[in-house]
Amino acid sequence: MNLEQILDVLRTDPAIQRNITYWKTIPAVDPVYAEWPDALDPRLIEVLTKRGITRLFTHQSSAIQAVLNKENVVIVTPTASGKTLCYNVPTIDAILKDDSTRAIYLFPTKALAQDQLNELYDLVKLSGEKIKTYTFDGDTPASARQAIRTAGQIVITNPDMMHQGILPNHTKWINLFENLHYVIIDELHYYRGVFGSHLSNVIRRLKRICKFYNSDPQFICCSATISNPKELAEKIIEEKFTLVDNNGAPRGEKHFILYNPPVVNSELGIRKSSITETSNLAKKFLFADVQTIVFARSRLRVEILTTYLKEAMKSMKKSVNKIAGYRGGYLPNERRRIERGLRDGELLGVVSTNALELGIDIGRLSICIMAGYPGTITSSWQQAGRAGRRMEVSVAVLVASSAPLDQYMINHPEYFFEQPPEAAIVDPNNLIILMSHIKCAAFELPFDEHETFGVDATHEILSYLEENGVLHHAGDKWHWMSETYPAEMVSLRSASPDNFVIIDTTHVDQVIGEVDYFSAPMLIHDDAIYIHGSQQYHVDKLDWDRRKAYVHRVSVDHYTDAQTKVTLKVLDVFENMEVKKGAKAFGEVAVTCLTTMYKKIKFHTHENIGAGIVTLPENEMHTTAYWWEFDKSLESILGMTTDNFANTLKSLANVLANIAPIYVMSDPQDIRTVPMIRAPFSGQPTIYIYDAYPGGVGFSQKLFRIHNDLLSAAKSLLKQCRCASGCPSCVGPILEVGDDAKENALKVLDYLEH
Repeated sequence: MNLEQILDVLRTDPAIQRNITYWKTIPAVDPVYAEWPDALDPRLIEVLTKRGITRLFTHQSSAIQAVLNKENVVIVTPTASGKTLCYNVPTIDAILKDDSTRAIYLFPTKALAQDQLNELYDLVKLSGEKIKTYTFDGDTPASARQAIRTAGQIVITNPDMMHQGILPNHTKWINLFENLHYVIIDELHYYRGVFGSHLSNVIRRLKRICKFYNSDPQFICCSATISNPKELAEKIIEEKFTLVDNNGAPRGEKHFILYNPPVVNSELGIRKSSITETSNLAKKFLFADVQTIVFARSRLRVEILTTYLKEAMKSMKKSVNKIAGYRGGYLPNERRRIERGLRDGELLGVVSTNALELGIDIGRLSICIMAGYPGTITSSWQQAGRAGRRMEVSVAVLVASSAPLDQYMINHPEYFFEQPPEAAIVDPNNLIILMSHIKCAAFELPFDEHETFGVDATHEILSYLEENGVLHHAGDKWHWMSETYPAEMVSLRSASPDNFVIIDTTHVDQVIGEVDYFSAPMLIHDDAIYIHGSQQYHVDKLDWDRRKAYVHRVSVDHYTDAQTKVTLKVLDVFENMEVKKGAKAFGEVAVTCLTTMYKKIKFHTHENIGAGIVTLPENEMHTTAYWWEFDKSLESILGMTTDNFANTLKSLANVLANIAPIYVMSDPQDIRTVPMIRAPFSGQPTIYIYDAYPGGVGFSQKLFRIHNDLLSAAKSLLKQCRCASGCPSCVGPILEVGDDAKENALKVLDYLEH
């Protein structure tokens, strides 16, 4: 049975058809070509011709020409459109013309860096030139590092290694920094929120060191389709950019199917498991020997789906070795073997976290099934793009879970297919992140008296660090004076410098992971079940003062869910505005969290099978928030009791928290809500939505600006949810908000609209 025949089965099977909410057929697109830029070295054109590249796509030609014109460029085209050539061609061209030229390639993951190294090796080998291309990351042997520092013409690395290994040791990289011509940042859309805010500061440090060595590199960025690529590039790099988005790459016909599992409990809004439905759909394609990739949102789900599909292969009398899982925690050699198996066709199916969403070469897959909405429209298209990388017909299926975000997307195909993708948000001047990198920058080079590091308040921050014994001011410079190495204390993936390490004591004590300061009370309190790489661990002791959690391996049928009491205090109002029958505001808040207890939740059934007390100190965090104030007479106008009204605010807060990530390209846990029936700050009923990171990273400010869109989406989610009186997919658990929560939430939104 071929792919077209399977599509016919999907179209005609009533059991499948009744669950498909939308089927979009995206027609094939022919390639659009352009000429080679005149200034390119003829030797390079000859090399590319040997590889079968006789013409460039329009976006490739435009990007290369802009780079040759000395412009910073950001290229935005879909998956598998040949973006790599946009930076490899000008880089190799520059080295062929002057072998002292140096370039840095930054990739967000080691796997992607390794993949691009192989691509570059192929080009270099064909050229016959000795262009020294190396990866430099945590796996690089010490014996090779000296040669890379002195002789490396193209250094492929990641932001973490740039931050901790290269910039602090810039005196060992003089050849690189004196001759740095290009800095390439691939997968730019990946750098949003905290990670993007950190990267911007790493780039500030890089440019500062380049200035010291009298170099001024150009930046070439590549991104998946987001709504603000030029703005994001200019915010992270703090330079002007030219946008190239005239995609000329061909594309085969693609069928994009939105699939909503059937309801099994209409009162509670519970649907059949998205994991089970994904497995059933994948089996249809695997049975017909159609190569398939399945994406799941967590490591645990990857392991479960891999198990189910191996069992299915066994029952079909096919080799279980044709199926593989792929996620963080696998050894590099194992992941390379899986990637090779996909390219060579030895593997029929792979189940992956978003680790394979990025542009690693995995061959010619035909089917992509997403077990749950990936969290953003951008990620959805990235994952869908992993199938159909050639001109053949391909299929992408999004299988929704019962989660609110999934249900909103699956029931709003017009939003999913017609809205522009989300905007990536960063805040490089988040005070905690900025302060961390100013310390790192001072360690690398002394600060001059009038030097600025991204903000006008640099002088005040340097003075503060001097007062606290971190810097020493002598003459017109600030010098690092601490014995510690600041970059080691700063994780680019977290806003807080204080992380907790997790130590497995099962056999020999070994560190297996880390958790950020503000998540620690919820994830690694005493007696928590911590899950890492699908393995469960019991937390024996959380040593709060030493920032360590001691765990041992267990196999139990439950996980733990901590309950946290949150109080919020407004410190400053940056913006406020009247809205219909109320007001909205944006400002700085202090959030105090106290984890008080945890529940034991049984796998699969999600039953509560026990509870325990958590005794830990309060955490206070200063961050930014957007809040919505109602007139205090609303309760009586709508004829609600105080308890009813309190539950209504709680249910509205749940809806807003569920819908907000759609607009700010964040994970649901990046945003938290606090409803108050009488907020101390204003005395009014208020719902606060705050960034779950110290200092904030810009989410709440965006939400403040799109207040009306947020409320419209919230109302739409409530109206279209099929539950009778409220469920976890809209207002939250009925036991927490009451069985009239949905009706009352709609009543409030209707009243405020008129």
